[in-house]
Amino acid sequence: MKNQFDNIRVLDLSHVLAGPVASMILGDLGAEIIHIEPPKGDDSREFGPFIKDVSAYFISVNRNKKSVVVDLKKDEGKRVLYDLIKISDILIENFKPGTIKKLGFSYEEVKKIKPNIIYASISGFGNDTLPEYRNKPSYDMVVQAYSGLMSITGTEEGEYVRVGTSIGDIIAGHHCAISILAALYIREKTGIGQYIDISMLDSLIYILENAILRYTVTGEIPKPLGTKHPTITPFQGYKTKDEWIIVPIGNDSLWLKLCEAIKRNDLIDNPKFKTNKDRTENRNELNGILEKVFMTKKFSEWKKIFEKNNLPYSPINTIDKVVTDPILKYRKMLVELNQPDLGKIKIAGSPFKLSETPGKVRTHAPSLGEHTEEILKNLLNYSENKIKNLLKNEVVYSYKYKK
Repeated sequence: MKNQFDNIRVLDLSHVLAGPVASMILGDLGAEIIHIEPPKGDDSREFGPFIKDVSAYFISVNRNKKSVVVDLKKDEGKRVLYDLIKISDILIENFKPGTIKKLGFSYEEVKKIKPNIIYASISGFGNDTLPEYRNKPSYDMVVQAYSGLMSITGTEEGEYVRVGTSIGDIIAGHHCAISILAALYIREKTGIGQYIDISMLDSLIYILENAILRYTVTGEIPKPLGTKHPTITPFQGYKTKDEWIIVPIGNDSLWLKLCEAIKRNDLIDNPKFKTNKDRTENRNELNGILEKVFMTKKFSEWKKIFEKNNLPYSPINTIDKVVTDPILKYRKMLVELNQPDLGKIKIAGSPFKLSETPGKVRTHAPSLGEHTEEILKNLLNYSENKIKNLLKNEVVYSYKYKK
C-alpha cells in the first residue's frame, strides 16, 4: 500500500525546529518535503553536535526532505519560489511575523498563486495577536518561561529549570502538523485551502494539564514539585539504596496492592491515607514513611517486588541506557541513517505506527542545496541553460556529495 501522503508536496520555508518538526512529521508519513534554504543554509546547520563539521542536530529533524537553496532577496529567486508554490499543496514558515510578507509571499499573495494552498505559520506569540507581541522575538526558552511551564518545573527547594528538551518548538510543530492534516481533510471535501496560525505560547498553554485549572478553581498558584504529582499521591520518585524508583500509584486499588507489596498493611486502614484525596492532603507524613521504606532495599530488589505484584514503576534512565534498551529496537525507535559522506548515524525513528502506512525514515537529511538542480529540472521543467544561469548568478545554489 502506498503512503497516505504520496501525492502531497510540502514547501518548507521554515528553519531550526518548530517548522522542521511539522514538516518532519509529514515527511515520515510519506509527503514530499522541499526544504527551501537561504544561501547560508538553515540556522540549525550551525548547531552541534557535529560529525566532520556537519550538524547532527540538523540531520535529526530533516530526514525525508530535499534541500533547494534559493536567494529570496533576488527577484529571480522570488520567481523560483513562485513557480514552486504553483505545484505545492502546503507551505510552512516560521519567520518572525511580517518577514514573509515583506518578501511578497503572505497568505493573501500566495493564495493568488495557488488558491487552495494550505499555508501554515508558526511564531512565538501568533501572527494574529496583540500589536505589542507581533514583532516580539521568541525562542523555545522564552515561551517556556512566559507560558508558566518553567514556574512549575524544578525541585521544591531549588531554582526554576528549563524542561530538558525544546518542548515549546516541538509541541508547536506537532500542533502545526495536526492542523495541516485537518485542513487537508477539509480540502478533500470542499476544495478549499486555509491559513493556519500556530503560536508556540498557545501550544504550551494547551498542555499545561491541571496547572491552569488548579488556579482558576482553587486560587492556588502551582509551584515546582520535583517528581511529585500535584493531585495524586504517591505518584513520584523515591530513593532506594542505590538508584531512584518511580512509583505512580494512580488509584486506590493500586494503593492497596502497594501496601501489601511493601508489607505495610497497617497503612491501609489509616484514615489519613484511605483515599487519594486523604493521601494528597497528608502527603508529607506519608512520604516520611515511604522514603524510609524504599531506602531499605536496592532498586533491583524493588523491581522484583513490583514486577511480582504487577505494580507500575520505572527506573530513571539516563540516555545511554535508553538507547540500548531492547524495546527501542523492537519498536524501531532508534534507526540507522546512512548519511552520505558521514556513514551510519543513529537517530530517533518515527512514532507513527499505522498498520498499513506507518511512518518511516526513508532518506537521509539533505546537504545544503543537494536537490536544487533536480527540483528545478524535474518539477519546474527548467531548461539546462536556465538552471546554469541561475547557478551562475547565485540565485540558486547546488551541492553534490563527494563520491
